[in-house]
Order: sequence, then C-alpha cells, then structure tokens
Amino acid sequence: MIDLDLLSYLETYITPERLQRFNDVLSERTNYITVAIEDVFQMHNASAVIRSCDVFGIQKAHIIEDRFGQRLDKNIAMGAQKWVDIERYTTAKSCIHKLRKDGYKIVATIPNNDATLLEDFKLESKVALFFGTEKEGLSPEVLEQADSYLKIPMWGFSESLNISVSAAIILYNLTLQLKNSTLPWHLSEREIREKRLDWTKKSIKSIDKIIERYRIEN
Repeated sequence: MIDLDLLSYLETYITPERLQRFNDVLSERTNYITVAIEDVFQMHNASAVIRSCDVFGIQKAHIIEDRFGQRLDKNIAMGAQKWVDIERYTTAKSCIHKLRKDGYKIVATIPNNDATLLEDFKLESKVALFFGTEKEGLSPEVLEQADSYLKIPMWGFSESLNISVSAAIILYNLTLQLKNSTLPWHLSEREIREKRLDWTKKSIKSIDKIIERYRIEN
C-alpha cells in the first residue's frame, strides 16, 4: 500500500515542473509490452535496449544473465535505468515462468522465414519481446517456449540487425500500434502512484534523512 501522505510530503521537495514531467511521462507508460534480453555480451547493447524502453514508454525490462553476468552499462543507458524497472534472472526458464505467471505471451524475435513480419504482427494480449545474443541469437529454450515469432523485414545482404537497433524498430512500431488501439495499455492508478513515489525518491538528495524526519513528525 502506497503511503499517500508520504508521497505528498516528498513531492514538496521537487519543482512543480518536474512533478508535471513525471505525470506526463507516466501517462504514456505501459506494462502491456515488456522486453527480455537474454545473455547479451556487449554491455552497450543491453544498455541501449533499456534506453529504448524508456524512450518508447516501456516501464519494465527483464535481463537474463546466465553466461556473461551483469552487462548493463549505466553510462550508455544515460540514466534510463532510473526510470525503467529492471528485473534480473540467472536462467531463461525462471524469466519465462515469471512472465507467464504475469499473463504475458512469449514472443521471440528472430530473422527466420517462419516468423511473422513486424507489419503483420497484431497485438491482442500482453507480450514479452525476447531479444538474444549478438551472434547466436536466442537460446533453444526460449525458442521452444515461445508462443510466437517476430521478425523485421530486410531487403539487403545482411541477415540480421544489431540487437539495440532491432529493439528500437520493434518497440517503435508496436507501441505506436498499441497507442492507436483500444487495448488497456495504460498503467493502473496504483502503478502510477508507485512510480511517482519511486521517481520522487530518486530525485531528492539525502532522501533517507528526509524520510526519517517525516516518520518522526508523523
């Protein structure tokens, strides 16, 4: 349960302009689409995907770090990790299990002839978009567990795109489709309040001391 009194108290420490910015961004945020990144070796690629999530209004990203450990470079993400919720997993299995439990269909992005073209892909339910390693792509486990497959049409000699480029193209197209639909893609009021509190805390220096003072006074 969100402490609304605490939220109101902390919001007095930020400018009205910043508070309005939070509200404007949150009005365009969604959990209807989420992203999962599996074993990306180049840390700048994982970070760039997180930045794309922020740019296109994706509130949550999932990072599977089975083989290469933590690969998120905060310098490349340029602060986006402050605004995007990141959940980490050590196996693809645990990630898929969590996403299915939360009602997501698993969508594997692959340059495969049997995959659905991006322009033909229709959003009908919550989807988790899986992106794989630079050279090997997604693991056999993800491919076997996927509910559907998605690809970007290509007409050149190259058969694949950099993961960060692929993510940006797909997220742009699907979030545009989502916003033009009647699907219930907005964050709930509870989710919005949670993010307002989270972002406000991240925007205030000496936040622990300020909260401690609030607890004493109340």
